[in-house]
Amino acid sequence: MRRSKLEMYVAILKALARHGPLKLTHVMYKANINCSVLKECLDFLIQQNLAEQQALHKKRNHETVVYAITERGLTVLKYFKELD
Repeated sequence: MRRSKLEMYVAILKALARHGPLKLTHVMYKANINCSVLKECLDFLIQQNLAEQQALHKKRNHETVVYAITERGLTVLKYFKELD
C-alpha cells in the first residue's frame, strides 16, 4: 500500500526526533523512503520550518550536511501522536 505525503512527512519527523540529526542516507533508511521522494519531502519540511539543514564541520575543511527536527516540528509531531 502506498503511503500518503502526510505519512511520509510524519515518518521523517519521527526518524529525526528519535535519531537525529541525521545524514540524508540515514534519514532515507530510518523513514523507509527513496532518495528522490525524500529530498522533496525534506524541502517541504524545511520550508515549513519543521526540519532544518545543518552543516557539521569535519576534518580537512569538509562539511557534512545533516538534517534535524525543529521545535516547531516536535510540536507538530506531538499533535500527530495524540491522534494515534
